Amino acid sequence: MRCLRAIRLLACALVMVALLLAAPGHAQGTLQNIPRKQLLILENPEGTVKNAGWFNIWAINAGSQSNGLQQVALDTLWYIDPESGVDGVWDNSLAADKPQYNADFTEMTAKLRKGIFWSDGVEFTADDVVATVTIQIKHPGMRFSAVLASNVASVEAPDPYTVVFKLKKPNSRFHANFTVRWGAVWILPKHVFEKADDPAKFDFNKPASLGAYVLYSYDPDGKWYIWQLRDDWQRTTLARYGKPGPKYLAYIDPGPPDKRVIAQLNHELDVVHDIAPEGMFALAKQSKVTRAWFKGFPYAHPDPTLPAVIFNTQNELFKNPDVRWALALLIDIKAVSMAAYRGAATISAIGVPPTGAHPATYHQPIEEWLKGFEIDTGKRKIKPYDPTIGKQIAEMLRPLMGEQIPSDPAEIARAFGMGWWKVDPQAAQELLERAGFTKRGGAWITPDGKPFTVRVMVEGDLRPVMTRAGSMIVQLWKQAGIDARIDVAQGTLPTRRAAGDFDTFIGWSVETWGGHPDLSYFLDSWHSQFVAEPGKSQPLRNWQRWSSPVLDKIIESIRMVGFDDPKSIELGKDYIKLAVKEMPTIPLMAYNVFTAMDQTYWTGYPTSENPYTNPVPNWGNSRYMLVKLKPAG
Repeated sequence: MRCLRAIRLLACALVMVALLLAAPGHAQGTLQNIPRKQLLILENPEGTVKNAGWFNIWAINAGSQSNGLQQVALDTLWYIDPESGVDGVWDNSLAADKPQYNADFTEMTAKLRKGIFWSDGVEFTADDVVATVTIQIKHPGMRFSAVLASNVASVEAPDPYTVVFKLKKPNSRFHANFTVRWGAVWILPKHVFEKADDPAKFDFNKPASLGAYVLYSYDPDGKWYIWQLRDDWQRTTLARYGKPGPKYLAYIDPGPPDKRVIAQLNHELDVVHDIAPEGMFALAKQSKVTRAWFKGFPYAHPDPTLPAVIFNTQNELFKNPDVRWALALLIDIKAVSMAAYRGAATISAIGVPPTGAHPATYHQPIEEWLKGFEIDTGKRKIKPYDPTIGKQIAEMLRPLMGEQIPSDPAEIARAFGMGWWKVDPQAAQELLERAGFTKRGGAWITPDGKPFTVRVMVEGDLRPVMTRAGSMIVQLWKQAGIDARIDVAQGTLPTRRAAGDFDTFIGWSVETWGGHPDLSYFLDSWHSQFVAEPGKSQPLRNWQRWSSPVLDKIIESIRMVGFDDPKSIELGKDYIKLAVKEMPTIPLMAYNVFTAMDQTYWTGYPTSENPYTNPVPNWGNSRYMLVKLKPAG
């Protein structure tokens, strides 16, 4: 009944949004009086940037990464595109060739391109790569300090275009640190940073650019950043693919979802990073020039990320897997799918996103194991997996969406996912009781006699789909007697996430290459060597701060096999089974991004029919879109 009500609410919401959008918008004016036909306006999903003048991406200080800095001003050795790529998935960017390893993966050599220059006229050389590593190792707490210090024994430049990394331990995936999928270890300018008294406190304002664009101006209040095409753009790595179309780029905070929709209808926002499904449905209905990744339902671009309930496992309440599993068994994923995506979600019970090559590589082969998987609640054994839930979601949507919902089981699985965990309050109660919790007057009490309070951190309007998922999960946990509360961290979630200032949050610590089955992009960062002490800043991705000797062994084994070796897939399955048993995060679904692209001023955006790159504008890979864009008309 809950889901049927959600479908009716969806229909009402679409009518309300359509009425709202019928009202005239208010023109924002042309940014900096730049001719509109030369300007591409993109949403910065970070919103208003707190420390607007901070461009030192290598040090964490409330600055922005997605204001154009990582997309168009910085560069690194390699890129792997989550889609097909402009010229194949793999791109040698600052490097002239793929990484070269010795036989036991204890040494990696990178050959560099010649003729690449920083925007201030200084040539890029191996000295910049060496400085990027040594500066961050010497200054713990910088963004990539931990991963570099734990891996690199030494780094040398035998000549201006060769870098040799000697590693502390065998690691066949070390190159992944310098390979962009969303971001990477960006190369810093040695000639600039060597003049800074303290690289960790240096604001890098104005930034020297290694990309095709240079900073033109920015709002001191952090609402917009404008970048201009370099006069010498031919001396950058992007020039191999042609001249970028827009002369100027503006990355802006367009406000909450309804204002983003109105701005695009008024042709004041060319690329919306993400909006709620209703906004996308309204744009598709009212605008003849808006284009999404898919022409029709589900519209959104499926990112190779895995939204989940991420626990702070250093919090005493969540150290016990029984507690984490109990909370999982109180979640109705069908209700979460309807609340978050209005059903346009692809669910996943395992710690790998159901996108790209992963369903065939991982989800389908492990299905039989999931069906037989058992949990001991202390009183009985249960099989928590229901393989029909994806089909159930499709059937719920069919009365509303009609022929847009596939009937073929394989297509249903592709669109909506396979199975998930059953709602089982009795098993959840047994698990909590085994963990020392008690229930008094319908409310759960912790082993030390306090109310079982769980904050669920979300990003508010900056990421509406995740916020709605978190709100539904809070509601479900409250119904079970848990003092669950929503914790809106608008604009501060990345900082709090790194600091461990949360009980749980809705986000992701799983990010994969997408088209490539290797899981090292996120999995290597889950090794216990990278787990920060409580109160210290956590390096990238293992936001749950989970560590396991078994997981460490799996990761170390992956480091000993080649990037394309099939053995890494079998080791990936071992990780999946361990994560199911331990439940360090509760996987929910793929992150479907409702990126909307207005074709009034620019054409040539990437789409499912022409998937040359990811259109989502905060990705480092989105720079490839710029060389394909052409002025409309």
